[in-house]
Amino acid sequence: MTRIGGTWQNWARSAEVRPIRVERPRSPEGVQRAVIAAAAHGLTIKAVGAGHSFTGIAIAPGVLLELDDLQGLVSADAATGRVTLLAGTRLHRVPGLLAPHGLAMENLGDIDRQSIAGAISTGTHGTGAGFGGLAAQVVGVTMVTADGAFRRIDDEHEPELLPAVALGLGALGIIVEVTLQCVPAFVLSAIDEPAPLDDVLDSLPERVSEADHFEFYWFPHTDVALTKTQSRMPESTRRAPLPVLGRWVDETLLSNGVYRAVCGAGRIAPAITPPFNRLAVKLTGDRRYTDLSHRVLTQSRTVRFREMEYALPAEHVVAAFRAVRAVIEERGWRIEFPIEVRFTAADDRWLSTAHGRATGYIAVHRYWRADPTAYFEAVEQIMLEHGGRPHWGKLHTLTAESLQERYPRFDDFVALRDRLDPERRFANRYLERVLGE
Repeated sequence: MTRIGGTWQNWARSAEVRPIRVERPRSPEGVQRAVIAAAAHGLTIKAVGAGHSFTGIAIAPGVLLELDDLQGLVSADAATGRVTLLAGTRLHRVPGLLAPHGLAMENLGDIDRQSIAGAISTGTHGTGAGFGGLAAQVVGVTMVTADGAFRRIDDEHEPELLPAVALGLGALGIIVEVTLQCVPAFVLSAIDEPAPLDDVLDSLPERVSEADHFEFYWFPHTDVALTKTQSRMPESTRRAPLPVLGRWVDETLLSNGVYRAVCGAGRIAPAITPPFNRLAVKLTGDRRYTDLSHRVLTQSRTVRFREMEYALPAEHVVAAFRAVRAVIEERGWRIEFPIEVRFTAADDRWLSTAHGRATGYIAVHRYWRADPTAYFEAVEQIMLEHGGRPHWGKLHTLTAESLQERYPRFDDFVALRDRLDPERRFANRYLERVLGE
């Protein structure tokens, strides 16, 4: 998230707004006062986390709440594994907060800059066919509703609403606390290795089912998949982390520093993209290491980009991926960013992209200064033909009418929104597009 004068911008520079007022509450009660004041002045109000959504989901034209000061651990119970965090807590801070209690989050996405409330509200997920997204780990939420009241939703208080509010798009209230079901701390044994792309596609169901966590990246214009396979181990397992220098060279120098320069040059001379992609694949050698879960699951990404990601029935991933590869070839595009393929278990969250079905994800990216329109439009059409649902925090063009067909509980969510926020205190243009006015 960036502030330039009175303008708020998201990380990707794909959304910005000049709010009427900005507030930085330091407590849940501060959020409550801000909501009551906004209602008194007839203003909309939205909370923003770290600004890592690519869509306008966090745009706040009325009152913008920055939750940077609403961070930290509220409570932790090592016996039950339940942990309550303030809503603005950044994911990269969570492992340190949980470590003294011998706990860890069950799974994480590959970026940890987001706030916990923002991550669950937009459907952030990692990979692993046996594990749901971050919202699936939520067992309780406290939020301030449009009438200015605190509302606690958990297994003792309106539990029937938890599948809605745990992934609520910011449309139902301002979340102030999140309770997670955590697990005993663990380590991951990781193998990163290149493999022939067609071999990976042919054996994908087996690779996914046989590993705790599996994903792969594919640089367009190459015939190699960069696979990542991880096995969960007890915390007592002897760790063998990546050497500090080697990790710096790979993740900071090559993946961020050199890559940023090449992406910039590729805008001027697109012909350099295919040979660089082939070189990047060659420079990515075999890596085997064992480390704490969060150090394996997350990566540092500082090259700015735009992203679209679609969730598909897991059995449709290979066909959709092959179609994307074919359209890149047919159009002669020079695509500098890799395509990422991940998997999660089905869950019961009403607006989860994995609602009711084992899910595979295909994510496409472009450098932030490149125009992604033609590429993303073509990929989106392929995803829709294969039963895709768009990630709520990433670029897409769908509206409420088309989304309603893709979510069995869509109408139930809209009805709950009508009940909790009849005056649309938490609305913005993005929510009007995807949920209706």
